[in-house]
Amino acid sequence: MNMAMNMSDFAKILILGLVALCLQACSKPQAEVEQEKIVMVTQPVNQQSQLHSYAGDVVARQQTALAFRVGGQLIERYADVGDRVKVGQVLAKLDVKDADLQLNAARAQLEQAQAAEKNAQVEYQRFQQLLPDHAVSRSQFDAIENQYKAALSSLKQAQANYAVAQNQTRYNQLLANKNGVITERNIEVGQVVAAGQAAYQIAIDGEREVAIGVPEQVINQMKVGQSAWISLWSTPDQRHGGFIREIAPAADQTRTFAVKVAFKNSNVPIQLGQSARVFFNLEQASQLNVPLASISAVNQNPYVWILKPDNTLNKVLVTMGEYQHDVVPILSGLKADQWVVVGGVHLLREGQKVKPVDRENRPVRIKANTYIASQQP
Repeated sequence: MNMAMNMSDFAKILILGLVALCLQACSKPQAEVEQEKIVMVTQPVNQQSQLHSYAGDVVARQQTALAFRVGGQLIERYADVGDRVKVGQVLAKLDVKDADLQLNAARAQLEQAQAAEKNAQVEYQRFQQLLPDHAVSRSQFDAIENQYKAALSSLKQAQANYAVAQNQTRYNQLLANKNGVITERNIEVGQVVAAGQAAYQIAIDGEREVAIGVPEQVINQMKVGQSAWISLWSTPDQRHGGFIREIAPAADQTRTFAVKVAFKNSNVPIQLGQSARVFFNLEQASQLNVPLASISAVNQNPYVWILKPDNTLNKVLVTMGEYQHDVVPILSGLKADQWVVVGGVHLLREGQKVKPVDRENRPVRIKANTYIASQQP
């Protein structure tokens, strides 16, 4: 019995030993594979100027909004979006019934004031003749004089009210004040509009420009008069010279700054509303760019993996600039002679042993701040 138990215990110990040996044998190659992971590395690109482009629309340099100076119901509309208008052209009319009633009332008040002023003047002149003969007292004359002055003031007020009523009647017509093209219409027949409510938007004839929105990270690098070139979507092969004419002093709701870029050649065949793209070559302080695939982050803190001379990795926190098409500017945390890992950066760990290769799949070896790339594929 004891011998059987001893044999059983011995078998168990033997099996456990074999399992441990197997696990140890399997783990060593895995560790070796992790240490010898092949990674692609590259050095940051030092760029002092970058090409920026922004989409925009062709607009008129000068635009104006037209509105009725009085309120009322719209009964006629003669212009629509896209129509070309001239100075003095009637664009719309309001119902004039109320304005006519007000004009008639003002006319009646004026006639009444004229009659009262005439009677007060005659009475004043009569008392003026009687005063030297002491036929009337001084107090009586003063009262008549005051009545005449009050009648004269009432007449002037009635005349002003009548002139305003006449203007109100004329204000029921909306006239174009400039030559141009209607770009926006905000009224319709039957609508009751308020005084000052924008009815039409007119692009005044003259020079055209491109309106774009520039993010706040770049706006400080732009200035009025800075050169640019413009490409229209309808003719992408042609580029037109331009310059910044105006920069908004504050950002709009989209957190971008409105920038207007004028054409250097005023004879460029363009139409309002055309899509365009504006290009700027912005001079910048020396900065380093790395591929997008080199950047990762932890807790919203961006970092890159740096290759050390012993082919181990070191995590370095960096400060990034504005994302570009396929690169990211590094403002701080990185040097030009360092090597960064490209791709799969979220799978790496601190101090990991790697086999670095360049973009041509050639082994990279760091030595005295330089590297040697083998010519073997």
